[in-house]
Amino acid sequence: MKSELHVPSDLNFLNIVENWLLGCLKIQLGESVDWSRQSSRLRLALVEAYSNVVRHAHKEQANLPVLLRLELKNRDLALEVWDYGEGFDMSTYLAPNPLEKQEGGYGWLIMNRLMDKVEYQLQVDGANCLKLEATLPELVNSTAE
Repeated sequence: MKSELHVPSDLNFLNIVENWLLGCLKIQLGESVDWSRQSSRLRLALVEAYSNVVRHAHKEQANLPVLLRLELKNRDLALEVWDYGEGFDMSTYLAPNPLEKQEGGYGWLIMNRLMDKVEYQLQVDGANCLKLEATLPELVNSTAE
């Protein structure tokens, strides 16, 4: 299954973006996934990615579109978030020091903790692509006695 969503760079569209992702996945996977656990994980990774595009890459320019691409093969999902900003040079990224009360810079760490694989490609055909990949575990039916 493949799906695409084009949305403005506007945090008011965050709910639409989340509903699109989870809606597509639920249609395909139904009740075979523990959505109470997986939806929180996926929602947080997507919110991090989308809000970074809006605030940093596009600098609140709502006229610049964000392209989201979802591909699901069996239980393996790949989510691409495309932006048209300057991009971020990952070689300059320094992980935040937990001892310093730093406000920003945690998004990359959060996405890497939540997803199985995170890749960032700078300037591919005039756009930047953040790719998030994860395998959704099958729901284990536990019978409480």
